[in-house]
Amino acid sequence: MPTYAQSLELGSPMPSFELLSVCKEPVNSRNLMGSPVVIVFTCGHCPYVQAIEERMLALSRAFIPKGIQWIGIASNDPSLHPEEDSPEALCRRTKEKDYPFPILFDETQSVAKSFGAVCTPEFFVYDANHRLYYHGRLDDNWKDPLRVSREELKEALEALLAGKPAPLPQYPAMGCSIKWKS
Repeated sequence: MPTYAQSLELGSPMPSFELLSVCKEPVNSRNLMGSPVVIVFTCGHCPYVQAIEERMLALSRAFIPKGIQWIGIASNDPSLHPEEDSPEALCRRTKEKDYPFPILFDETQSVAKSFGAVCTPEFFVYDANHRLYYHGRLDDNWKDPLRVSREELKEALEALLAGKPAPLPQYPAMGCSIKWKS
């Protein structure tokens, strides 16, 4: 049974965070100021994440050179799926798949809670002033890339770079629930 993201108010500020990547590199949200940023809540075991991973990586590779920063955040309790969701497993995955952006480990899960994130994959796009511009899904068919008719995240990023208002409607992200610690 999929979990759907909750609706958030566009224009709300990006929560601040300071986390280590799954490969042990520090990342502070203050260092992201001045440019748009995509934040994706992700993990290793979720079939929804696995299904869109290649499309997400291709999109990030297309937009990072255009000045949009990307950050992944893994907030799952890794004890539930250690072979796929532990920082070590995720670090290996980012290297194997040649991720162009870091995955941060949200050990306390406080960052996911501050964003209002509830599922993986869940995308948040913030403008250069770090105000929420887009919150939703990658596209309209998580399961089958050949059946995608709307690339909503790509369309939002293009509109943001063109200085246009946030696209509406925005459809909620859908995926596995974040695995909260008990």
